[in-house]
Amino acid sequence: MSSRYVRGSLAPRASASDSQWLEALSRFATAAGRPVLVPVDDASAIFVDDHYKSLAERFVIPKEPAGLHRLLASKRELAVLCRRLGVPAPVSHIPASEDEAVEIGNALGFPVVLKQVEPWLRARLDARSVFVARTGAELITAYRSLESPVYAEAMMQEYIPGGPETVWMFNGYFSAGSECLVGFTGRKLRQSGQHTGPATLGICVWNEAVAKAATRIMRELGYAGIVDMDFRYDERDGQYKLLDINPRLGGSFRLFVGENDLDVVRAAYLDLTGQPVPPGRARDGRKWMLEPYDLLVSAQMAVDRALTLPAWARSLRNVDEAAWWALDDPLPFLSMCASLVPVALRQPQIRDASSSGNNRATLVDQAAVRATGRVPGIQLTTKPAIVDSSFRGGRNDHQPQAQARSDCSRRPRGAVA
Repeated sequence: MSSRYVRGSLAPRASASDSQWLEALSRFATAAGRPVLVPVDDASAIFVDDHYKSLAERFVIPKEPAGLHRLLASKRELAVLCRRLGVPAPVSHIPASEDEAVEIGNALGFPVVLKQVEPWLRARLDARSVFVARTGAELITAYRSLESPVYAEAMMQEYIPGGPETVWMFNGYFSAGSECLVGFTGRKLRQSGQHTGPATLGICVWNEAVAKAATRIMRELGYAGIVDMDFRYDERDGQYKLLDINPRLGGSFRLFVGENDLDVVRAAYLDLTGQPVPPGRARDGRKWMLEPYDLLVSAQMAVDRALTLPAWARSLRNVDEAAWWALDDPLPFLSMCASLVPVALRQPQIRDASSSGNNRATLVDQAAVRATGRVPGIQLTTKPAIVDSSFRGGRNDHQPQAQARSDCSRRPRGAVA
């Protein structure tokens, strides 16, 4: 938000209702002249889905089946969807108790992966939503950090062996008829966690099998809009297994840029404003880096003796683009560097736990989250043509701060296998 190209903002402050969000967005849209609306996280994507009718009067938004964003963002519903569509995915269970979690862990075999079922509802915005537990003690610690005394919060999945290079990303944009107008694939070279987490260094490599699998899934769902998907190659059975579907813009979208400078945001803008979308495919070998996060990841790998200095230097060759640095707009990069100081000082509870990618250290009242399903802390202010000064200094703006969070229905405990 410190970028000199930002013309206005909706800034966090006190708790805000959905109606207040809609009112603020309405004012914003009126001033901007019915802009294209692009959600950047699960909470805002679900908010747009829940209030599509009201927002579509003021913004340009893709039309798709109601409730689809919530379904895809939920780890439970995604596991059910994979079973229904016959999509290869990790074996998943939702334990009903701590004792059952231990039993499932023993049955699956360690290590095991634990995920928060609805990660956009985590009570602390910088709290981890994914853990890798290698022992029973780590499993219990992770389970307790995820689990609510009332609702099933933790999902357990089998651990698929392999490093970040086994994770394949798909970045695409689908038209109103679920036609893939642009699609890219690539691999993670480094990521924020040892088994899962956002890419800090990625490379474009075309993978026809991954592209076909992603396109088929989105077409069967009737999806329209930008999507970010992760698959992991399982060498045990030779299958690409679906890990996540993010029905929104992904943080590493600028890794995937065609030779004509086409990315998914430009494709979405062109299509939604009635302009033709030219074909485009990223050049194999194109690299993108999330700096300085990649520096922190590399340093930890060096401490673990998983990365040598020569290997690190070779990995940085031919990096085409960085996420934060821009010569004509350096302040966001400097702000990010400052915000990483408290992040670097924090120590994880579990050694192999990975971050969800949202590292802001904002704390919220946990009881309020459990009672309402909403994270309090949204101030609604619009300042056309200026950047709100509260964003400057000491803030980690890995994601834009204007995030809408809506009430989320809960399901009873149950298992997904």
